[in-house]
Amino acid sequence: MGNARNFAFWVVLFLMILALFNLFSDGSGAMNSRQISYSDFIQRVQNDQVTAVTIDGEDVAITAVDGQQYATVRPMGEDISDRLIQQGVDVRVVKQQSSGLMSMLGVWLPFILLIGVWIFFMNRMQGGGKGGAMGFGKSKAKLLTEKHGRVTFDDVAGIDEAKEELEEIVEFLRNPQKFSRLGGKIPKGALLVGPPGTGKTLLARAIAGEAGVPFFTISGSDFVEMFVGVGASRVRDMFEQAKKSAPCILFIDEIDAVGRARGVGIGGGNDEREQTLNQLLVEMDGFEANEGIIIIAATNRKDVLDPALLRPGRFDRQIHVPNPDIKGREKILSVHSRKVPVGPDVDLRLIARGTPGFSGADLMNLVNEAALTAARIGRRFVSMADFESAKDKVMLGVERRSLVLTPEQKEKTAYHEAGHAVVGLSLPKCDPVYKATIIPRGGALGMVVSLPEMDRLNFHKDEAKQKITMTMAGKAAEIIKYGEEGVSNGPAGDIQQASALARAMVMRWGMSDKVGAVDYAEAHEGYNGSTGGFSVSAATKELIEQEVRDLIEEGYREAYRILIEKEVEFERMARGLLEYETLTGEEIARILRGDALDGGDDDTPPSLIPAVTAIPKAGAPAAPGGDPAPA
Repeated sequence: MGNARNFAFWVVLFLMILALFNLFSDGSGAMNSRQISYSDFIQRVQNDQVTAVTIDGEDVAITAVDGQQYATVRPMGEDISDRLIQQGVDVRVVKQQSSGLMSMLGVWLPFILLIGVWIFFMNRMQGGGKGGAMGFGKSKAKLLTEKHGRVTFDDVAGIDEAKEELEEIVEFLRNPQKFSRLGGKIPKGALLVGPPGTGKTLLARAIAGEAGVPFFTISGSDFVEMFVGVGASRVRDMFEQAKKSAPCILFIDEIDAVGRARGVGIGGGNDEREQTLNQLLVEMDGFEANEGIIIIAATNRKDVLDPALLRPGRFDRQIHVPNPDIKGREKILSVHSRKVPVGPDVDLRLIARGTPGFSGADLMNLVNEAALTAARIGRRFVSMADFESAKDKVMLGVERRSLVLTPEQKEKTAYHEAGHAVVGLSLPKCDPVYKATIIPRGGALGMVVSLPEMDRLNFHKDEAKQKITMTMAGKAAEIIKYGEEGVSNGPAGDIQQASALARAMVMRWGMSDKVGAVDYAEAHEGYNGSTGGFSVSAATKELIEQEVRDLIEEGYREAYRILIEKEVEFERMARGLLEYETLTGEEIARILRGDALDGGDDDTPPSLIPAVTAIPKAGAPAAPGGDPAPA
């Protein structure tokens, strides 16, 4: 419909321009002739120098005796035809047709064109909303139907608890009498809360697909405009549309764009946003009941939402959609692998175990990157090596093989990463070492990657202290090998990570006996992000900084001690990295034992050997066959 209106506008505009051109092109032949004064024209007529005259309104075209063409303009109201006839001049008169209409068109056509152009651009600026340029108060909610791709709960994996919470809404939409005969009322709204990429929008579409009802979708930012009252008008129109299609689902994505708490921050709130929020509150639970309209909203910033939105009667249910656990990740990988030809060596559980903290969107990207890697090589199916390569690319960054390192830089990077690996393997509470490499990736010249054997839900004090020890092992390794004056800026990232973990232990987690179990991380902030909080005294700040420094120094001394004690393994690890550049878990274990690596096939580099499991640490039991203990 919008395309037809645009096409009609351009057709009308073209016809107006054509009419204007024809209007002003009339008499162009006279204008091209030589212009003479009216008195000169009369003089020539009296001197018998004119043979023919064509009169077109006030324009007079003259043909002289010698054949020259002239033009003049006669005074308005003066009739010269009798005088010309008496002088024997051939007189022709051009009939005037609709002169009044043409003159009026000539006056009003420019204004009509300007108004038309203004309407066109207003329509474009308002996104082509319904009602033309004055329809920017209409709702921008889109009605999704099955032609856009039907999504069901079979397409959603890894968030079983959230699906169970929403199955009741689906059942109500299918059979509302089941609940109403017992006096039960379905929740009016459900708020999906979770990190980005966990599948909140996909889950909302699956509800509509399962229930088979109309599904309206709109973004929170679509309500916000520079004109006060436009957002509230769009909210009213959106609910009017939903009432006509009830029962239906109304999905508002990123509701924090319009649902932020009112009156928070310096200078108060924006009038337009607050009016929009007020209208949304009234429509959700006001005097008029919206029966059959279920509102589902998604956000990853629940902390900034207005409390009135979260009370019962509006968003009755708040459903947390977290990052999936290892079982959820395996199910998500199986969903995204349906359209990908997967090789027989691919173990989705092993991939799921090696991707802790990945969201559903991250896993979808991982499968896609693996397929692209296999296609780039020219395989007919996606192998485990492609998944490993894609996982390294997603987690660590793209290899920068074009970056040329000098032998000295390469050696210092190898000893730095060897220190991390040896200390990490020596501490029982550290995560297993998954891979060590000195190939530059992203902004790092090398890295050691540790992956937990199972999803980590909390952090203990001894685990945090050992994590700091492993982090400071890179600096300790450089000092042991090259001395105090030979240390580089390579440990900068390690120091930053260790400092962040130590500050969290002292200021947030209450793991310092001297500082106590007090949260100092946000002591300078008040409720809900305002600046009216209390400050920390200078003595407390000094105590906090001293405790943070003591934790880091303790970790550094412990790493230094371990590397001195395991000097042989430290040297073997560094030499192995210099020779092979990338080592995986089983390869690291063989290097530390002093065994030579068997690269297998000539075409398979050591970094892509299928046995890419992490090394069991001291005190961590291993399952038969050398595989890590099951999570």
